[in-house]
Amino acid sequence: MPIALIAHGGAGNWRPGSEQDAVEGLKAAVEKGRGVLRAGGSALDAVCATVVILEDNPIFNAGTGAVLNFDGFCELDASVMVSRGACIGAVAALQRVRNPILVARKVMEETDHVMLAGEGAQRFARVMGFPDHDPITPARRADWQDKRKRVDEVLGKHSLKMRRFLKDHPEYAGGTVGAVAVDKDGILAAATSTGGVTMKLVGRVGDSPIAGAGNYASNHIAASATGTGEFVMRALAARAISEAVQHGAPVARAVAEVLDGLRRDYEADVGIIAVDSAGTPVAQHLTRDMPHAYFSGEHEVASRMRA
Repeated sequence: MPIALIAHGGAGNWRPGSEQDAVEGLKAAVEKGRGVLRAGGSALDAVCATVVILEDNPIFNAGTGAVLNFDGFCELDASVMVSRGACIGAVAALQRVRNPILVARKVMEETDHVMLAGEGAQRFARVMGFPDHDPITPARRADWQDKRKRVDEVLGKHSLKMRRFLKDHPEYAGGTVGAVAVDKDGILAAATSTGGVTMKLVGRVGDSPIAGAGNYASNHIAASATGTGEFVMRALAARAISEAVQHGAPVARAVAEVLDGLRRDYEADVGIIAVDSAGTPVAQHLTRDMPHAYFSGEHEVASRMRA
């Protein structure tokens, strides 16, 4: 069976000067996942290893360096899914851990549940041996202070809607990281991790931890989405791609059709990566940028800012 992996670092408008760092960060992460697959490792091991590298890189909105919510602290969402047995693990609104993707994996492997949230997710993480970790970087703190000032100026102190602000300031959009892979046994896996949308309300949960929305793996495809999660949830975007491929559509066309629907119905700022059981990696997005990297079979890792 062919092996393949593709990862993304978040759809949106990356700030000038950050593009090269983002592309290089994606390439390093995919190289890690590629090494796992080439050594005979599982798709799950590969996507988790890839996402851990991205969570540890503070330029991405996941783990260390995640964006802050409206009240100025991080709430992290993450999920993993494996095609064999439709196994899923997820965490939502999780605070003070270094690698939420690994906590999500523990939910899948060590409990009968699919998702843990909030304080319960944090307590579970500690029981599983994940130490306390402050993911807030000085750059994110300074960024949050600037955003709060601008939000108060643009929307007023009591507004709860961010779409107008983000439309005027796309450089402040949050972002997500994700990886999808197929291994030598034909098993597909997906892993997605995020700090969520910038300045989100406390307790907001996006599409990343929701199977079928922002993260999904079936016998046909594995997919990970990035962008405004409220739209991805409405469309159950990742599952829609799987169903299209199941009915005979090539994976690239399936992704394009789902994105066309998101554009038509919501004017959504979304990007999606996917891989099928034949090892075909796909990256498409409705935003200006979506740094991503990929490999398939014996090919070397390629990386790009735009599809």
